[in-house]
Amino acid sequence: MATTAFPSPSNTTYILVHGAWYGGWCWYKVAPLLEAKGSRVIAIDLPGYGQDTTPAANVTLNDYVKKVEEAANSVTGKVVLVGHSMGGAIISQVSEVLGPEKVKKLVYLDAFLLKNGESIFSQVEKINEASKAFSDSKIEHPASEYLIFSDDQKTCLINPLMMEQVFCHDSPADDIVLAKTNLRWQPMAGLATPITVSDSCYGIIPKIYIRCTESKDLDRRSIVQNMPCQKVIEIPSSHSPFFSMPEKLAEILVQLS
Repeated sequence: MATTAFPSPSNTTYILVHGAWYGGWCWYKVAPLLEAKGSRVIAIDLPGYGQDTTPAANVTLNDYVKKVEEAANSVTGKVVLVGHSMGGAIISQVSEVLGPEKVKKLVYLDAFLLKNGESIFSQVEKINEASKAFSDSKIEHPASEYLIFSDDQKTCLINPLMMEQVFCHDSPADDIVLAKTNLRWQPMAGLATPITVSDSCYGIIPKIYIRCTESKDLDRRSIVQNMPCQKVIEIPSSHSPFFSMPEKLAEILVQLS
């Protein structure tokens, strides 16, 4: 299935948008916990991920946006968009398309939080520059050490040998195996394309940021200053809290609804 839905009589619908290389499968612990609390959950496989067979090299940011937009429009009422990592850029652009009439809240899970005209690549540069001011940064491996690029440079992949230490060092062994097994090539276009959003639409939708303080891929302490957030929550997790602390993550999401 390209999309996994957990039906519920609740009026709260969470659309969970995974990050680069992952898929809707990464929410397999969190989705049932949310459903058990009376929420409806849609965990998406973005184009080219999970069981979606779209060729990765052809996928664009707009393809991601359309997939999430379709999921949101498939349900009645407002939705809470939750974006992990790269998914943050996607939910931001989706919110501009759907507007506050459809999007209740935007939740950024250790995600990119962009302004109009910014791309993930441009924000990574800002984060890395800002991180120089932190003497206690936990970033040990720059992206150049753990990324593998395709011959045509259109896609990239995490080196499976470094998956655990960079993205999920505190996760159960079974989940690390799951992640390594299900990694997919990431289109560079999705990381390089700037978002186009406005203050009158994207700008007015409430934003919550959940920062994983033990992340080792990027030091995101500066990122929460990029756009006004209604609330910033910190949890002592790696970049993959849906593996390491799913109960805590589900509890936070329910409280935010």
